Amino acid sequence: MGVLVIDIGTSGLRAGVVRHDGSLHYLNYESCRPNTPAPGLVEFDAQEMAEAVLRVCLKTIEQSRATDKIVSLGITNQRASTVIWSKSTGKPFGPALGWQDLRTVGDCMTVAAEHGIKLAPNQTATKAAWMLRQYIDANKIDIRDVRIGTVDSYIAAVLSNNQLHATDSSNAAVTGLCSLDAHSWSPRLCEILRVNIDTLPEIVASSGVIGNATVLPGSPPIASLVGDQQSSLIGQACVTSGATKITFGTGGMLNTFTGQHGPTNFTRSEHGTYPIVAFRDATTTHWASEAIMLAAGTNIDWLCQDLRIINSPEESHELAAQVADSAGVVFVPALFGLGTPHWDYGARGTLLGITRGTSRSHVVRAVLEGIAHRGADMVDSVVAATQLEVNSIRIDGGMSRNPTFVQALANATGRDIEISPVTEATTLGAAFLAGVGVSFWSSLDEATSTWRPSQTVCPNSQLDRAQWHEAISRARNWIPSLSSLDF
Repeated sequence: MGVLVIDIGTSGLRAGVVRHDGSLHYLNYESCRPNTPAPGLVEFDAQEMAEAVLRVCLKTIEQSRATDKIVSLGITNQRASTVIWSKSTGKPFGPALGWQDLRTVGDCMTVAAEHGIKLAPNQTATKAAWMLRQYIDANKIDIRDVRIGTVDSYIAAVLSNNQLHATDSSNAAVTGLCSLDAHSWSPRLCEILRVNIDTLPEIVASSGVIGNATVLPGSPPIASLVGDQQSSLIGQACVTSGATKITFGTGGMLNTFTGQHGPTNFTRSEHGTYPIVAFRDATTTHWASEAIMLAAGTNIDWLCQDLRIINSPEESHELAAQVADSAGVVFVPALFGLGTPHWDYGARGTLLGITRGTSRSHVVRAVLEGIAHRGADMVDSVVAATQLEVNSIRIDGGMSRNPTFVQALANATGRDIEISPVTEATTLGAAFLAGVGVSFWSSLDEATSTWRPSQTVCPNSQLDRAQWHEAISRARNWIPSLSSLDF
């Protein structure tokens, strides 16, 4: 027996089966990259995404049929990406907007100026308002036929033959439209943004049966919805106060579990972190703190595809390992600006300390160490914001497979680094919640007790954090007009 999991990321999606021992089987993947029709615009075809989801699910179910009965289904997803579709036909009214889309920057600034409410363009709120204006109002479509939601909502609707319209608290809380308790939508925020509250999904618990995936063989119960970073937190068994994970993918996302005491607001802390809902069960909302790195693995892609000084991401380890250190070269990975704690959109990537003796190996090592330093910045920020002890760090994502980087992260943070046995731990978290939702596991503690790191890497030296902070100061405010933006 096992839990079927659908994991929908920014550039691809997968389905697999997680068994009672926490092992992952029958994983099937399809690329599903967004389109960028113009700078700052990021959109995707939601119907194509849904068709890809059905293909990977059917393939996984067919492969597992002889050995594993599917007891439930979990969905984890890229957060804040927004879809608008017809209640009667289930078809999207237009392109979905990806979380990276920046077309509503002006709307965010207007809402802040007129109402004193800070919204970021990567949240759902202004995307939903824009889509309603452009797709619904402009075409005089009856609002009673309109449904709008995040990717989890849309995929749940597709799997249930358009019977479900639901999202969970972990997704709702990052939309910018949610009440502080994360149980309901805010009438005031919806009114300000002119988002008809009746078009939004019901907010449900992250774990528990909400309906059935009737379009799949066996109609398995849909028993979890959860945002991808929260799913990774749970998937790495970070469900005790202070437990921390970082996902190093295209960007970097740190989450620290903070417990049952919620925040007084959803705004950014003075340390550049955000409160988020980790998950909600039948009785309790559990919270976490989040820190964000805007570019992590993107820097390795830059080395490969643009500078062409390495041929593959794997070569970054091989080349960097040829030298003992970066020989004084420092790289600030601010290709898109800096996230936590600085939130400087005008900062830019900076390479310092180059001499005639600087080699490819030194540059590549400096890039890996720069990403590690940014990881340490996020850890320092979340410790300051939460006043919790972070004794070790669990990591997943593509860069968790790079030994030189992982050692640099241990040295930068001064903490043991525990590497997830599954590269994308998001898959495990959604499975744990969906399994608990049908008593496949008796509790989340039992489910997460199956997690074991594939390796633990301890610090063996120290990176120069004082020099790093000086490098950061030189990278900041490179484009003052962007540095002045504050969401």
